[in-house]
Amino acid sequence: MQPLNRKTANNSYTAPERIMQFGGGNFLRAFSDWMFDVLNKETEFKGSVVIIKPTQKGDYDELSQQDGLFHVALDGIRKGVLLSTVTLVECVSRVIQPYTEWEEYLKLSENPDLRFIISNTTESGIRFSKTDQLNDNPPHEFPAKITVWLHHRFNHFKGEHSKGCILMPCELIENNGEALKKTILQYANHFKLSNDFIQWIENSNYFCNTLVDRIVSGYPTDRAAEILEKTGYNDPLLVAGEDYHSFVIQGPEIVQKELPFAKTKLNVQFVDDISAYREMKVRILNGAHTSLVPVGYLFGLRTVKQSMDNPIILQFVKEVLSEEITKTLQNFPDDELQNFVNAVLDRFKNPTLKHFLISISLNSTSKFMARLYPALIEYTESQGQLPKRIVFSLSCLIRFYKGEYNDEIIPINDATETLEFFKMIWNQKDAGTIDYQELVKKILENQSIWGENLNIIPNLSESVASNLEALEKSGIEASIKKTIS
Repeated sequence: MQPLNRKTANNSYTAPERIMQFGGGNFLRAFSDWMFDVLNKETEFKGSVVIIKPTQKGDYDELSQQDGLFHVALDGIRKGVLLSTVTLVECVSRVIQPYTEWEEYLKLSENPDLRFIISNTTESGIRFSKTDQLNDNPPHEFPAKITVWLHHRFNHFKGEHSKGCILMPCELIENNGEALKKTILQYANHFKLSNDFIQWIENSNYFCNTLVDRIVSGYPTDRAAEILEKTGYNDPLLVAGEDYHSFVIQGPEIVQKELPFAKTKLNVQFVDDISAYREMKVRILNGAHTSLVPVGYLFGLRTVKQSMDNPIILQFVKEVLSEEITKTLQNFPDDELQNFVNAVLDRFKNPTLKHFLISISLNSTSKFMARLYPALIEYTESQGQLPKRIVFSLSCLIRFYKGEYNDEIIPINDATETLEFFKMIWNQKDAGTIDYQELVKKILENQSIWGENLNIIPNLSESVASNLEALEKSGIEASIKKTIS
């Protein structure tokens, strides 16, 4: 196989540099770069991406050696059909390492075509540090680097309104666009920059809250040789991920106008308020994982795919989503909710992604409170009864936290004090000093675990205790069958 670069690929054209991207890791290359590549190939967008190395260590040498080219392999189930594609992404023009190319980084701000800034610098990337100074080349924190860059652009174009930028951070924090804007303004004050510059940031730049979703697994070691043989290139930057993707952008109409995603089949939505979409994702996608883990694990299954291949567990997850969780999401039409449910189930069935239930089980008690508890409360209030499948999942979670099942140790991963409490309370039950009713009451009233006393929910303690007794007497399979329709 030949090396991959623009010469060997017979690809010498690069579109005008319109996007500055902080980060060139697996996720952004298989998500945003892949999307911009689609925009270039299917619309009149025609823009290339300049990747900025946000940290000092490393310089994306391989990406530079390949002239920005790399392959993205996507696999997934869509409406029951397995889809596999391999795409040569051609939209990245070059890489700039600001720690060694500071002047080149600042010069990029003088490009009149550059309009979009995208980033993924991890959840801790959007933060302020008073140690950063305006004359640092460069300052340490990512928002400080952008502040200096924007200030240089402001000065170069003399504050021209049209030379502001559209910023779309992809960091997984709530209201990421607002958080980035707040931090940039904090740096502007820290650097003692002019009020005119601050007004330009406020009025000429657009900070979009975003919600991103795609599982990117990285270099597919076990099947890379087969994939690359078909491409004919040796590509160490080959990145694999799932076919499913979602990009929700909260921003003014001008953003949607300048990004013609509507002319493609990409799953990109422009919305006025992203909070409802975040809630839908957390409750349906993350809630499905959290409800599945203890039930599937006690059943003897070890991966999400194995669970989806089991008709009993599949039916349980379907009913948790369609019969209980979706009934608590009133801001969406039924067809949109069901489409999202179907997409989640298709993702769980993906044979190329090996998701171990025990890995997903990390901190399951706090995950239950964040992902399933709000649905439990709202369902109970609106329907006048407990959601029996969510309650069954909670029951299995409590049994899971005993740390063993069917003489097999369960390697639970949670806070030490949480694990010690569950061990103590289950030892009391095994010693016969408390029964299931007392065990459940003591567990649900522990506010250090749940954040509140769950015994205040009518009939919850009795229902969980009844489920635990059924698990002991009848086993997991019989207990699930009594829970599903």
